[in-house]
Amino acid sequence: MKTKGIILAAGKGTRLMPATIPASKPLLPLYDKPMIYYPLETLVRLEIKDILFIVQEDDLSIFKKTFGTGSKVGLNFSYEIQKIQRGIADAYFIAEKFLDGSPSVLALSDNIFLGKKYFNYAEEALNKMLQIGSSVFGLTVPDPEKFGVIELDNNENIVGIEEKPLKPKSNLIIPGMYFFDSNACELAKTLKPSDRGELEITDLIQIYLSQNKLALQRLDETIVWHDTGNADALLVAAQKVKNYEIDNKIKMGSYEIAAYEKGFIDKEGLLKIAQKFSQSEYGQYIKNVYLI
Repeated sequence: MKTKGIILAAGKGTRLMPATIPASKPLLPLYDKPMIYYPLETLVRLEIKDILFIVQEDDLSIFKKTFGTGSKVGLNFSYEIQKIQRGIADAYFIAEKFLDGSPSVLALSDNIFLGKKYFNYAEEALNKMLQIGSSVFGLTVPDPEKFGVIELDNNENIVGIEEKPLKPKSNLIIPGMYFFDSNACELAKTLKPSDRGELEITDLIQIYLSQNKLALQRLDETIVWHDTGNADALLVAAQKVKNYEIDNKIKMGSYEIAAYEKGFIDKEGLLKIAQKFSQSEYGQYIKNVYLI
């Protein structure tokens, strides 16, 4: 079965208030695009066409207005509501009907990745999941105690995962994109809430590890990652995106361009998108680079 995509976009954005009072956190601008465009582009670059947005009930109408059915970009968008914040792994309860036995890539709407090799790494992670059962990114950070930490043996094999440990056993953490086979929904049903009262994604990953079905995809030092949880992090990430785009003369986070490059829409379809944004630098970029 074809791999499907899930974007968990139901966070309340309390650390970004009052900015998130009038607008959902995933729809806040990160440089010149909504934050959620960046993980959405990754899914499209992985040639995933069926994508589920998990949102808050109050945000459902604006998400549908923003993205529609996806048909204009050759994609199939679906929507589900997370009524109670129960943790990342809760996505596999909400998405069970949508997935219908398919493998999946679960992306967090506020995690941003930059780097020339990033999409290649994402494709490798997807292929490892399809072969083994699941895979996760591994990224070295200076403050691992804030995240899910990976413990490795001397042969670089994963031997343990720990959520926000007081004494991390490494500086290697799992950023917000996860690759699971068709068993994820059933395995999620065996999870129990943690001390934080959440269904932890690290506990789901642990199950795959215990079954010897977990692969590691390391992201090297050329990959820049941002968890845009507060205003300062959002500002820094926006500047990084701007500089990266200027230095490389590309647009990051454009799922429309990705859809065109993957053959999901033709030039006529891309032209309509460029015309829609004709007054912005974003629309002019699409026109000048792809339509002249």
